[in-house]
This record gives sequence, structure tokens and C-alpha cells, in this order.
Amino acid sequence: MVRRTKEETLAWLRKISGELSSATLKRLEDTLPWFSQMPPGRRSAVGLVAQAGITSFIDWFEDPTATPWVASDVFGSAPRELLRSISLQQTLQLIRVVVSVVEDRAKDGGEILRDAILIYSREIAFASADVYARAAESRGLWDARLEALVVDSILTGEYDDELPSRIAALGWHGHGEVAVLVGTAPRMLDVDQIRRTARHVRADVLIGVQGSRLVVVIGRAGIPQHSEDDEAASAPAPIGFLEIATQLEPNFGPGYLVLGHAVPSIVDASKSAKAALAGFAVAKAWRNCPRPVHADDLLPERAFAGDPLARSTLVGRIYQPLKAHSPELLNTLWSYLDNGRSLEATARELFVHPNTVRYRLKRVGDVIGWDATGAREALILQSALIIGAIAEPDANSRRRGLR
Repeated sequence: MVRRTKEETLAWLRKISGELSSATLKRLEDTLPWFSQMPPGRRSAVGLVAQAGITSFIDWFEDPTATPWVASDVFGSAPRELLRSISLQQTLQLIRVVVSVVEDRAKDGGEILRDAILIYSREIAFASADVYARAAESRGLWDARLEALVVDSILTGEYDDELPSRIAALGWHGHGEVAVLVGTAPRMLDVDQIRRTARHVRADVLIGVQGSRLVVVIGRAGIPQHSEDDEAASAPAPIGFLEIATQLEPNFGPGYLVLGHAVPSIVDASKSAKAALAGFAVAKAWRNCPRPVHADDLLPERAFAGDPLARSTLVGRIYQPLKAHSPELLNTLWSYLDNGRSLEATARELFVHPNTVRYRLKRVGDVIGWDATGAREALILQSALIIGAIAEPDANSRRRGLR
């Protein structure tokens, strides 16, 4: 073994630094498949990091007290996008190769050099982890700001061409229906817990806090109808949005929790958001309002508060279908509701048997999907009839205008 002083070892290291860099690049190509598969520009950047590591080691060996040295000297030579192209695991593999080359070439450098290599390799490994941790923290803060911007765009309905790309940048995987859930923000919001719960029910979420409100955009992956794969055919049916909202309910603060109606895709989420926000504003008017509650279950309260979407929904889903299907059913429903949901009183007014009224009410439920015999649904139906009648054009006025 050749015994050298520190000064002699330092001079020897500077002399062979070019040889160490060449040997390192060759070993990277021979031992790391991902390195040889990288584009030339990225491969060159990785080579610069390896060479910077050798140069930094020599400088550190000359003066171990110099600080800071690792992060600025080694990783400062790499472009920022390199951190996004190679993982922390690959970076540690790179360090291992560099250290092994230096150890093999400098094994005759004496005990001082071997100890220095051990210390330096430990420090640079910790420094690498610190660089990636800082990058992850910065990315997390950026993602949070971007997510807040996307949720705000959904709530305001300000759609632009960049919204899909922003949503994709957040890792949105939902490609099926979407619904928006609005509730009170808790004092201590645990965003990670919301995401874990969403993953458990096979849903994707975007989370935003608007003042005292917590808004969660829920995406549900749809099963492609054209798929003939046996696995896709046997896949479990998507979980309903109300069930997903029930699972997410503990993550909200006290108060009302309103789920907007489902829309076909994320770009239509503003429609669901408007319904959920309108329902959240009037939920206090329903004394026994459940938690969570569908925004469509609050249609009367929303309509009374002036929500045009609720009014058009009531007319479009109840009044117009009944009128188009059978004026007789519409008239029976009017009479039944005006007579306090009494079968006998309705039968007397219409001059029919109570069983006929009962049959017609069943037909009403088949046409529009609401049961007029229930107290809450009767309120919804009566609201639809009133608003629909108000929206009808005045025939007498129309005739007068034609004269």
C-alpha cells in the first residue's frame, strides 16, 4: 500500500479526476439500464451531476469544513427538470456507482482517503434526500394552489381552454360522472384523510376551501360500454355519489352537507356546484334535513329563494312531463294536493272512485319518479305545479295581443 500525505493524496485525486469521470460514465451505461435509455440531453445532465460529485468530493477533501457544499455543488449543475425525470431511487443508484468507482480507483490512497469517501457518500446521500424532499414540498404547495384555482373555476363557472390541462396536471383520473359536495369546513382540515377515503370508495377528488365552506369535487370512473373484456364485465358497479358523500361526511365540519346532481364530466362540474351551493344556502329551511342531502331534494326551498336552475328543473322534470303525458294525471295531482292528500275528497271532486285516484297517482309516480303520497315529495310536486302554472303563457293575453 502506498502511503501518502493528505497533500499528496489531494494532488493525486486532482490528477485522476478526469479518469474518474470517464470511468463513472462508462459504469453508468454498463450497470444502469435506465441511464442508457434516457434521451441524450438528460443523459448528459446526469453525467454532469456525476462529474460534479467527483469534483465536489475533491474540494471537500481539501477543506471538510466548507459549507454548504453538497446540494449547491453537485445538484446545482443539473437543470431543474432533471429532478422530474429521475427518481430518488435512481439518484441513490447514481451515487452508489460514483462512490464505487472512486473506491475502486482510490483503494491505494490510504486510510485517510477511505474514511473521507465513507463520510462524503453518507453526506451526499442525505443531501440527495433533502433535495427531493424540498422539491416534493414545493410541488405539494404548487399543487395545492393549482387545485384551489381549479375548484374556484368550477364554482364560478369560468371555463377556459386551460382548465382540462390544469385538471390533468393534478393527476385527475376520473373519466366518468362528477358531482360536487359542499359543506362546512372543519377547524382542522385533514386533506390526506379525505383523499384516503376517496381512494377507498374508488373515487377521485378535488378539494377546495371557500371561506367557511369545504368543497369537494367527486369523480367516479365509468366502465367503458364497448369493452368486452371479462375483467371489465365482472368489475364491481360504481359506488353511488350519495354513498361516497356519506363516507366523506366525517371529514366535514358541523352543519349541512349538500350533494349536487351528477354531470357527465369534470368540465360540466360547475352545474353540479351551482346546485350544491344553492342547496347549501337554503338547507336550514328544511327542519329535518338529512346529512348529506341531495340538492334536488331541496328543489322547493331553492325555487322559493329564486334559484332559476331549481325552477327550470321542477318544471322540466315534473310539470311538463305530466302535461305532455296526460292532462288527466296532471289534473288529478292538482286536486289531490289541493285537497290535503285525501283520496276521498279528491274522488268526490273528480266524480270518480277513490281506487281510480289511487291508480292515477301510481301512474304519476311511474311518469315522473316521485310519490305524491309522501309528505316531502308532495311539497316538491306542489311547488312544481305552482311554478309550472305561473310559467304557462296567458292564453287570454295572447289572444288580446293578436287583435
